[in-house]
Amino acid sequence: MKNEESVNFWYYPLYFFLKLFAHLPLPILYWLSDCLYPVVFYVIRYRKKIVFRNLRNAFPEKTEKEILILARSFYRNFCDVLVETLKMLHFTDKELARHIEYSNPEILLDLYNKGKSVIVVAAHYGNWEWMAGLRIRSPYHTIAVYKPLNSRIFDRIMKQLRTRFGVEVVPMRNILRVLTRHADQKYLTLSCFISDQSPVKEEIQYRTTFLNQDTPVYLGIEKIAVKMNQAVVFMCPEKIRRGYYQVHITLLSENPSSLPQHGLTELHVKMLEQAIRREPSLWLWSHRRWKYSKNA
Repeated sequence: MKNEESVNFWYYPLYFFLKLFAHLPLPILYWLSDCLYPVVFYVIRYRKKIVFRNLRNAFPEKTEKEILILARSFYRNFCDVLVETLKMLHFTDKELARHIEYSNPEILLDLYNKGKSVIVVAAHYGNWEWMAGLRIRSPYHTIAVYKPLNSRIFDRIMKQLRTRFGVEVVPMRNILRVLTRHADQKYLTLSCFISDQSPVKEEIQYRTTFLNQDTPVYLGIEKIAVKMNQAVVFMCPEKIRRGYYQVHITLLSENPSSLPQHGLTELHVKMLEQAIRREPSLWLWSHRRWKYSKNA
């Protein structure tokens, strides 16, 4: 009880403070992002060793000067994503829809008309939080599958931010039970999974090569897709210009059980790698993605 009171004590003033900032126009928030970048890169040096190690291992062919350019581009984009995510506390549905477009939503409409629920494979790429706007563009009941944050205060803020747009948020450990309940009730669901999370060490069941490195990969997406007989699509928000993204929807499989074992997993891993190689700065290089690799 006291712990809950402590969370409430900090949550409400922090949420109010962030909400005030979210009212600022995007150009001003981007000015703040420009001011934040040198602080994060040069002063705080946020996870700088991890970022540079990840970039060097992923692109061994690049010089140190090229790695430095990529790192700086990543940190600038990282600061932009922070203020863009904050802006979601004030965005309306229509405002969010103007900033993130879907080039071929007819793929989802076709699957919906066929009575197929869908699993979306996404990643920490572009602005993954703005993909909450997908709920506006499709007839599906939309679910965001997430890994709870260690901080209960920020975990609560992030859930509040995502549910503003009518998205149901479900912890990964509960998703199969929730999807089964929706299927029993004949609801068609669109569930968004972040595929580039690092699995818990004890749960590593499969490894592949990703960005030149041995990489443990979650098999949960593939297992759930096969068990629930759900179609799987891949999405990554590509940045058109500052504050504007476009998402191309790629159908990976309408019937995942027809693919060989690990075939679906290899498909979405390779799709993400291609996106990262096209525009490396949009991926979250500060993530400790390879902490349980064989090399580590």
